[in-house]
Amino acid sequence: MAITDRQNPSEEKKKNLFRLFPFLQRRTTTSSSPSSTQNQPGRHRNRNTDVSKPSSALSVSSVARSILPARRRLRLDPSSYLYFPYEPGKQVRSAIKLKNTSKSHTAFKFQTTAPKSCYMRPPGSVLAPGESAFATVFKFVEHPENNEKQQLNQKSKAKFKIMSLKVKPGVEFVPELFDEQKDQVIVERVLRVIFLDAERPCAALEKLKRQLDEAEAAVEERKKPLPETGPRVVGEGLVIDEWKERREKYLARQQVEAIDSSS
Repeated sequence: MAITDRQNPSEEKKKNLFRLFPFLQRRTTTSSSPSSTQNQPGRHRNRNTDVSKPSSALSVSSVARSILPARRRLRLDPSSYLYFPYEPGKQVRSAIKLKNTSKSHTAFKFQTTAPKSCYMRPPGSVLAPGESAFATVFKFVEHPENNEKQQLNQKSKAKFKIMSLKVKPGVEFVPELFDEQKDQVIVERVLRVIFLDAERPCAALEKLKRQLDEAEAAVEERKKPLPETGPRVVGEGLVIDEWKERREKYLARQQVEAIDSSS
């Protein structure tokens, strides 16, 4: 009985304290609630975590695509600049070699910031895996303003952008391909224009002349008719057999000899 009498006053004191200071009771309840939630995870908490995972994965993938550089499909020569001989008042030429280094057919296309004074031949094409091609770039060189002398071996304001697009075998080049598949287009390189002194020999000028000769040879080669394969066809499907033609000539010769001998 003595023990119970001692415990009851302490409990009554706690109750009296909670009545006087109710915020003490709130702290005790809140401190005990986390343990209960940790032992019994709620459904709403799991739903929130599940929803956040896809959004975070999408954001990471989009950021990775924007940061990581796209793999190039073409190898360019020259790779950074287009060299032109400086001849004011004339139309000059430059050349660039493109090679498809990918494992698929690739279409390429040129764009320029100076379409009024520059154009390309061809403006675009399709290359098979490992195939190379030359493109010739034409530019009209304007006279410098106020008779100022143009600084040679310096970058010009004109730029050329070369873009590539993966295509299926047999697809022919049309500019609309790059508009229909914008998300698949890769900017291979943006080339700057550099003028060279046409009267002063240098390594870049010699290489330019050599590439222009190769580009002209490639154009002439494309103009040649394709070699004939198989038997020759004359008229409406008449196949000329060389052995048969030779035999007929031989029989005709024998008939002529027989007539001569009889006469």
